[in-house]
Amino acid sequence: MSSSHPEIPEDPHQWLEEVGGEAPLDWVRQQNDVALGELEARPHYPALHDRLKTIFNSHERIPFVRQHGEYLYNFWRDADHVRGIWRRTTLDRYRQADPQWDTVLDLDRLAAEENENWVWSGVSSLYPRGERFLLSLSRGGGDAVVVREWDMPSRSFVADGFHLPEAKTDIAWIDADTLFVATDFGPGSMTTSGYARIVKEWRRGTPLSAARTVYEALPDDLGVGAWRDFTPGHEFQFVMRQIGFYSSELFLREGDRLTKVAKPDDASAYTVRDQLVIELRSAWNVAGQEYPQGALLATDFRRFMAGERQFDVLFTPTPSTSLDGVASTRSALLLNVLDNVKNRLVELRHVDGQWQRRDVDAPAYGTLEVAPLDAIASDDYFLTVTDFLTPTTMYLAHAGSDERTPLKSLPGFFDASPYEVRQFQAPSKDGTLVPYFVVQRKDVKADGSNPTVLYGYGGFEVSLKPFYSGVTGEAWLQHGGVYVLANIRGGGEFGPRWHQAALKEHRQRAFDDFIAVAQDLIKRNITSPRHLGIMGGSNGGLLVGAALTQRPDLFNAVVCQVPLLDMRRYSKLLAGASWMGEYGDPDDPEQWKFIADYSPYHNVFPDKHYPRVLFTTSTRDDRVHPGHARKMVAKMREQGHDVLYWENTEGGHAGAANNDQQAKMWALTYAFLLAQLK
Repeated sequence: MSSSHPEIPEDPHQWLEEVGGEAPLDWVRQQNDVALGELEARPHYPALHDRLKTIFNSHERIPFVRQHGEYLYNFWRDADHVRGIWRRTTLDRYRQADPQWDTVLDLDRLAAEENENWVWSGVSSLYPRGERFLLSLSRGGGDAVVVREWDMPSRSFVADGFHLPEAKTDIAWIDADTLFVATDFGPGSMTTSGYARIVKEWRRGTPLSAARTVYEALPDDLGVGAWRDFTPGHEFQFVMRQIGFYSSELFLREGDRLTKVAKPDDASAYTVRDQLVIELRSAWNVAGQEYPQGALLATDFRRFMAGERQFDVLFTPTPSTSLDGVASTRSALLLNVLDNVKNRLVELRHVDGQWQRRDVDAPAYGTLEVAPLDAIASDDYFLTVTDFLTPTTMYLAHAGSDERTPLKSLPGFFDASPYEVRQFQAPSKDGTLVPYFVVQRKDVKADGSNPTVLYGYGGFEVSLKPFYSGVTGEAWLQHGGVYVLANIRGGGEFGPRWHQAALKEHRQRAFDDFIAVAQDLIKRNITSPRHLGIMGGSNGGLLVGAALTQRPDLFNAVVCQVPLLDMRRYSKLLAGASWMGEYGDPDDPEQWKFIADYSPYHNVFPDKHYPRVLFTTSTRDDRVHPGHARKMVAKMREQGHDVLYWENTEGGHAGAANNDQQAKMWALTYAFLLAQLK
């Protein structure tokens, strides 16, 4: 793209944006036939598909649970339950190697009875008893859901209960007979991003049309939501106006009165018992003191609302550390700190007006995840530990103690003993050192011949951390492949500063970082362009699309999943308008200048040679429009480039709606990579 950025001509492939149109779907079927005809015939595909299907449906997987009332609930899919079953057990039973489960709802049976393509999308229970639930069911796996009320004692949907038609809905319990509802109330009730802009209070026994408006956001805002804190003695109600992806306003609701919580717009804030906790995305100068970007603050909520501005600093970032998450139990806060892209836990207790701090003795070699059983009434929490070569293990832990009880662990889906994990740094174009992980055989030869997959994301402050994957092990490592995970700017590995370094006009830095990692792999002779492939999904699809068009000489295979690619029209497609805080506004000529420089759809040309690409997406993705991938394929094919395209008819933004579809998607992906890179 030239620096003058001439007017973009009319898009001849825009007809492919009609998601369910007859002509576009005919085109999709033709592309699918070509891709499946080739990839399913690859020598590796049949065995890969069978093995991955076994892994995805394995009964040895960890049944992750969430507590509602006295029970632990799990949603489970396997070969016998393709859509899945919702089931429950007790904590005592869950401790057993083979827990006894009580099936609550069989989604396969429900879908058959109602002749609906139901995909599970989650539940919300009425605290504390957990006898009434709001079930969210998606048609085909999209973000839009149908919400239905479920009564646990009778194991049935509530006749004449709360029921909402399909929409992108935000819903929360106020009490047994009242809900906060933000949904599609009709014309003018949704934002330009496709989310609800009006939240209402809905009383049982009344039609949705009679629900009382609590708050209206602006049409150009991202959306709105509301919730109630059920902590006894601190039962606050809040309304959140989400202005953009990184800016919001929070209001305390007392009766019919809304009072703004005076936090910075780009900070997140929430209450934990009597404390207001604030996570800063930018430095904040208040009451004569400056608090640094990435810090975590706490203060007495009522005194804050009365005007007091005295804070306790619970976390301060360093050049190598950031706050990766905060969880609360009945009496503690658990800070998940990311230290050079490895987690460690810090426990905080508020005692007699002072915060007491201790480091939790937890494994420090990889990724830690904390999930409280009941944040209001219990100090128990699940601690999940994982890394690239250690099967994920879940422990039962307790705030105030370092003792933990192993509960569940994945089996070793592949023999990890021949492999090692190393962490390197690559100098980016501007000199910034970018860390990345390499998973490879211990006896790997640095001769440039190793088939290598480089994975990245680099956006929305999402951190890529070590993880255990039977799929990666079976489908790639065991075939001699090297797996690389890049921690590029745009992500959250080093907090808000790392993310903000690649926002909007600085987006090219994320691409430069990714390219720098590729170059460093080649420089170290781990691989070479002939054997190097890249992979990414969603924003990561944009990343590999930009790398494809900017440095096609570095790669021999690209897997581009559920991607953004047409950055001229992204803000007009589905949820795209909500991401302008990340990428900028393409309708602003000044901003289009820097977006046009990297928009993959506008930077692919017939006179260039590109590595082979496999594009995958989903017809039911109602977050990132499948038109991005469709149009890119049509344009590249028109220009004479060799690309493959597979569009799953289900699956939403995840690309697959069940275990069988997951197995097929990944078997196709790795069959492609093995053919291109070995």
